[in-house]
Amino acid sequence: MHPALVRAGKVERVLVLGGGDGLAAREILKYPEVKNVTLVDLDPAMTGLATRYDELARLNAHALEDPRMHVINTDAMEYLREKPETWDVIVVDFPDPNNFSLGKLYTTGFYKLLKRRLGPDGVAVIQSTSPLYARRSFWCIDTTLKAAGFWTQPYHALVPSFGEWGYVLVGHEPVPPRRPLPEGLRFLTEDTHEGLFHFPLDMGPLPAEVNRLNNQVLVHYYEEEWRRWN
Repeated sequence: MHPALVRAGKVERVLVLGGGDGLAAREILKYPEVKNVTLVDLDPAMTGLATRYDELARLNAHALEDPRMHVINTDAMEYLREKPETWDVIVVDFPDPNNFSLGKLYTTGFYKLLKRRLGPDGVAVIQSTSPLYARRSFWCIDTTLKAAGFWTQPYHALVPSFGEWGYVLVGHEPVPPRRPLPEGLRFLTEDTHEGLFHFPLDMGPLPAEVNRLNNQVLVHYYEEEWRRWN
């Protein structure tokens, strides 16, 4: 989520959708400008585990106990519908779209709702599966975000526990970096940050349909692509 945090106009108010393990929150709290983080995760068992289980709490640096954190256990789509607030940064850290219940969180309907909750100079980042193992699924998410009216900038990173993984930055308009990365990051530097946005040929763009609630084409792409690796 660092590429989003360095591009937002400000980073005082941050919303995390999903991310109940507290690991995204840990990284967000490294920015001294952050005043308030709202984390919305459906599963209270997950956020409870991230708080009370010592190994996971140490891994997330006890982020969910930080006084700046506000944890809410509810459905993310319902939360966005009910709350008229806007945020400077939104981090969308949902599980992959491997069924129709999750697939609805990757549709134009959800992304249009997300767009209304992003502040004027805000930036959001979407967890978008692997551009290597599920290439068309990844670019379907990018295509769907564009159809919802976002400016998009896809990127990827090698995650040791997952492999090559993809994300999409979104905003109301193109946004360059506006602040430096925080100190103390283990892997990301200003030089490697720039490299995240370059895709090799085997992960480059593919044509894909827009994922809508009435077609859920992304779930079909996802099932077909990941089946090859099972």
